[in-house]
Amino acid sequence: MPRALVTGAAGFIGSHLCEYLLDRGYAVVGMDSLLTGDLANIEHLSGREFVFIRHDVTNYINLEGPLDFIFHFASPASPIDYLRVPIQTLKVGSLGTHNGLGLAKAKKARFLLASTSEVYGDPKVHPQPEGYWGNVNPIGPRSMYDEAKRFAEALTMAYHRSHGLPVRIARIFNTYGPRMRRGDGRAVPAFIEQGLRGDPITVHGTGAQTRSLCHVDDLIEGLWRLLVSDTSGPVNLGNPEEVSVLQLANTIRSLTGDRSEIVLVDRPVDDPELRCPDISLARGALGWQPDISLAEGLERTIDWARRTWR
Repeated sequence: MPRALVTGAAGFIGSHLCEYLLDRGYAVVGMDSLLTGDLANIEHLSGREFVFIRHDVTNYINLEGPLDFIFHFASPASPIDYLRVPIQTLKVGSLGTHNGLGLAKAKKARFLLASTSEVYGDPKVHPQPEGYWGNVNPIGPRSMYDEAKRFAEALTMAYHRSHGLPVRIARIFNTYGPRMRRGDGRAVPAFIEQGLRGDPITVHGTGAQTRSLCHVDDLIEGLWRLLVSDTSGPVNLGNPEEVSVLQLANTIRSLTGDRSEIVLVDRPVDDPELRCPDISLARGALGWQPDISLAEGLERTIDWARRTWR
């Protein structure tokens, strides 16, 4: 039975990844400090070939036994989180990545890094291909996340080039679906929560800024295909269908039955104006593209939120 380590296992995407690997016959070790993760996301995995270890990966990782794959997903991932814990965010991108790569080297395991579209900053190229170097403010209020991930990519490639370590880098664009944390500050859960409560939906700026939203089930399939491919990356994984934040708010308002108004509020500093992946590489190298429409994915997510957000 192949064995995988997933850091950030109790998070939104990490928990879905653990479930996917178990369904494919993997033994999975989930690791999380629970800084932003939630054990409720993985409690349904007990009784399977799943072991959870509470550990902060910025500290040395000691794991007994063989290991075939490491998925490094540990990191605060929403603005409200990484603005609250900026130093921890930088440490998990640097020290945490270094510890994960060191373990991969010792175990001769393949290492997959969960990077982000935030490495492109507020892009001047649209849509964003992997060859674009980005437009990032290195000392801005979002820099702790952007630069942590950019450093993590550089360190991952250094291990690949210096030690021949097999690595994969996924640049993940906006992803949504069940198990998103209520109140985490991102648009989809914020709009759903407001819509289900019948509150006014608050949109930053004019709402003309765009996002490209990929359902988590599609993303996990893309991650799997990247893992088993011959492509080191980085590879963009996201939905190339763009939607304005105002359109997203109106769609969620309609799906939740909210009759309240949409209220425009000030935009955060360095909030990206455009966000859309060029997924030509993923289509060609992985044979992957998202299949779940935004309407269907939002309906699934809203149904989950109705059942679980009390």
